[in-house]
Amino acid sequence: MSQQDAPQPGQSGPQPAKKRSVGRIAGLGCAGVIGLVAVIGIAGSMGDPDNASGPGTKDKAIAADSKARTENERRTGEPSSTQAEEFQDCVGESGTATEKKAAQHITKVTGADRRNDILDSAEVFTDFSGGMMGPHQGEGKLIASAFASCYESDNGLVTVYDKDGEVLANANY
Repeated sequence: MSQQDAPQPGQSGPQPAKKRSVGRIAGLGCAGVIGLVAVIGIAGSMGDPDNASGPGTKDKAIAADSKARTENERRTGEPSSTQAEEFQDCVGESGTATEKKAAQHITKVTGADRRNDILDSAEVFTDFSGGMMGPHQGEGKLIASAFASCYESDNGLVTVYDKDGEVLANANY
């Protein structure tokens, strides 16, 4: 028996290789998948020139919108209507009497002009007060319902706010 084969004092024989734990391997695999998805998402958003996110895009959208309005005003000779006015006109044409009365309290509408049918989000601001549990909750629901009648999206959500920015109601459209 050679010296290498002989067990050393305190050892009982050759040591088997350590096994890796299944949890550690699964955790590293999941972390790799998550990292890959994040890298693909970042690369995809940076490569899309029509992407509306990123620094300065809000200013570009506002500038483009005001430029389009100015051209429209020059052509027609009258000022363009705002999203709130367009929505109120729609409610005036096809809404019920109670919807028309509630629509008179609309002060601002945002997001109604941009729809991609993936995750559309519109906001309607009113001069009501009290929030979701206040006295104007019913009018908020009427406005949300009227919005769903006027605009169409595969996956849209409209939120109606009171004058303090509290949610009155929301609905899918």
